[in-house]
Amino acid sequence: MNTTTKTLIANGEAILGIELGSTRIKAILIDAANQPIAQGSHDWSSTLVDGVWTYGLDEVEEGLRSCMASLQANVRDTYGIPVQRLKALGISAMMHGYLAFDKTDSLLVPFRTWRNTMTENAAQELSDLFDYPVPERWSISHLYQAILNNEEHVKHLGFLTTLSGYVHYRLTGKRVLGIGDASGMFPIDTQTGDFDEEMLTSFANLIQKEGFAWRLEQILPTVLKAGENAGVLSQEGARFLDPTGSLEPGAPLCPPEGDAGTGMVATNSIAVRTGNVSAGTSVFAMVVLEHELSRSYNKFIDLVTTPDGSLVAMSHGNNCTGEYDLWMRLFGEVIERMGFTVKKGQLYDAILSSALDGDADCAGLLPYNYLSGETMTEIYEGRPLFVRETNNSFTLANFMRAQLFTALAVIRIGMDILFEKEGINIDVITGHGGFFKTALVGQKMMAAALHTPIATLTTAGEGGAWGIALLASYLVNGQSRTLPQFLEEEAFANAQVSTVAATDEEIEGFNTFLKRYKAGLPILRQAIEALS
Repeated sequence: MNTTTKTLIANGEAILGIELGSTRIKAILIDAANQPIAQGSHDWSSTLVDGVWTYGLDEVEEGLRSCMASLQANVRDTYGIPVQRLKALGISAMMHGYLAFDKTDSLLVPFRTWRNTMTENAAQELSDLFDYPVPERWSISHLYQAILNNEEHVKHLGFLTTLSGYVHYRLTGKRVLGIGDASGMFPIDTQTGDFDEEMLTSFANLIQKEGFAWRLEQILPTVLKAGENAGVLSQEGARFLDPTGSLEPGAPLCPPEGDAGTGMVATNSIAVRTGNVSAGTSVFAMVVLEHELSRSYNKFIDLVTTPDGSLVAMSHGNNCTGEYDLWMRLFGEVIERMGFTVKKGQLYDAILSSALDGDADCAGLLPYNYLSGETMTEIYEGRPLFVRETNNSFTLANFMRAQLFTALAVIRIGMDILFEKEGINIDVITGHGGFFKTALVGQKMMAAALHTPIATLTTAGEGGAWGIALLASYLVNGQSRTLPQFLEEEAFANAQVSTVAATDEEIEGFNTFLKRYKAGLPILRQAIEALS
C-alpha cells in the first residue's frame, strides 16, 4: 500500500472526475501529480424506445451511484479507507442531445441522445439561417425539430441542457455548462465566449410567430470556461452521488464538459495546431484551428470549442466500435460453447491483433457498422451489413481489418475536407479511447485511415474521466496559468508517448477500401428499405 496516497485521500486532497459515456460510466481519482490512483465503473447502454435512442434519468442516477460504489470499493481494497472529502470534482458526459425540463424541473420528454438522426429538416434549415454548420445531434436541432413537429411540450420549456449539465445541476444546483459542451448545444461566439447573439436573435425571429413564453437565452445554461468556479457539491448532491453518506459536501466543481472537450484534455490537444481522435462507441477527430474555415461544411465538419474557448473543427461518426463489439461477443460465445473460457481483454487482443496480418485493402470484404444512422453519408437508420464477393479471401485477419476500417470511414470523409480543401497540416494526431486498447492495432488502422502518424499516451485507456479530473485539478491548481500551460507543466511533463505511422502500402490499402465503401452505400440504403 502507498501510504502517501492513503494520506492524500484521507486528507481530502484527491480529485475526482466522472464521465458518462455511451456504454460505461467511469470515475477516476487522481493524486497531487494528476495521475490516476483509483477508479470505478458501471456498464450501461442506450435503448431504442419508440424510434428514439434514450437513457432514463433513473438509469443515470443508478449508474452514477453504482460507479461511485465501485470507486469506493476500489479505494477501500487498495488503501483501506473510504473517500470522504475531495479537493475538487468534475462531471463530463456525451455531448449534444436534448434534455428538456419545465420550470418545476420535471422532464418533458425522454432524453434524446446524440445518436438520434431524426432532426434532418431542422438542422438543414438552421444551418442555412445561420450560415453555420448545425449538426443533427445538436440540442438546438432537436428543439427546432420539436417545434416543426408541433410537439406540445415546447410550450412549457423552463430549462434545456445536456447530460453533463443535468448531472452537474443535481450535484450543485447550478445551471451552467462548460463552453466545449455548450458549443454542441448552440453556436458559440469565440470572441465573447458565449452563445452567438446574432444567431440567438435570428432564432428568436424564426419562431416569433409561435408566441412562446420563453426566449432561448433564458432556457439555455450559463456558459463557463475552464478554470471558472461552477459551484460546490451540495449536501443533496453528495447523497445523490453516494447515498451511503461517506462522501461529504463542499468540494468545488469545474464547469461540466462534453466528451469531446475531455478527450482534448486527456490527449493534451488544447493548443492550436494540435489534433486528437477519440474512438469508442462513436468516433470523432478534432483539430484546434488557428483561424476560421474558409466556408461552412454542413453535415461534414462541426465547429465546437476547446474547454478554454478555442475554435475546433470536428469530423464525427456516430458508429465506431459498437458493431465489432457484438462480433467479439459472438466469438466469445463460440469459445464458451467449445467448453473454454477466456477473459474479455485476452479475447479482444487475440482477435483484433489478427487484423495486422490482413491484406492492406481487406481483400474486398465490405462491412458497414451502422447500428444507427450517419449524417455524413446521408444514412438515417441503423442497418449493420456485411457484403463480399465469392472469390474474396474470407479470413479472420481480413474480416477484422475490415471491421476496424469501416469504423473509421466516416471520419476520414470529413477529415479529407480539412486536409484537401482547407489545407490543414498536422504532424501527429493523438488517439484515445477503447479503439486503442489493443497495443499497436488501433494506432496502425487509424494511421492508415488518416494518413497521419497516431500517438497514444500510457493514459490512452483512461479517456474522458481522466480528462475531466484534470479540468477539476486546473480549477484548484491552475495558479493563473493557461490551460495548455497547466497541462504541459503538470499533467504531461513526463508523459510516455508511443507514435505509430502507416506504410504507403497500408495507406493505399485504406484508400482502396474507402472507394469500395462509398460505392457500396446504395446497398445499405436498399437494405434499409427492404428490412424496414
